[in-house]
Amino acid sequence: MDIVDILIHIHPDLPAEQRAKLEEALGSAGGVVSAHFSPEQIHELTVAYDPEVINSKTILEQARQWDKDAVMAGL
Repeated sequence: MDIVDILIHIHPDLPAEQRAKLEEALGSAGGVVSAHFSPEQIHELTVAYDPEVINSKTILEQARQWDKDAVMAGL
């Protein structure tokens, strides 16, 4: 199994409670190994995933349910 990381920029004004829910939602998606915000840069969401199970477009679409302007920066 290969693991790929992507970085998604989320608006920094997203409340901490919503960030936690977003981490939980993405973290429970099939193929996602982990999803977490940087403690220093609260707008940076790193997602590790198995590209054979889920793709970056699907992950970004899920993130956009929380922040419609979320953008993928890659890693």
